[in-house]
Amino acid sequence: MFIELLMMNGYGQFVWGAFVFTFVSFLYLYLIIKIELKKQEKVYLLKFGQAESEKIQFSKRKKSAEEVLSIN
Repeated sequence: MFIELLMMNGYGQFVWGAFVFTFVSFLYLYLIIKIELKKQEKVYLLKFGQAESEKIQFSKRKKSAEEVLSIN
């Protein structure tokens, strides 16, 4: 029964081959993009620095708190 499922009436070699090829291709693309993202993050942090991004996040929270308090 299990072998029949894998064989798929003789088309299994094509279906499973295509599935493996697609999976390997997507895995390759994912790893390449992940590596490139890490490189770009390093470049961004060297150019702008970590403190600047924290400062922006703090100012956004402060602005939203002021808006909430001004409504009341």
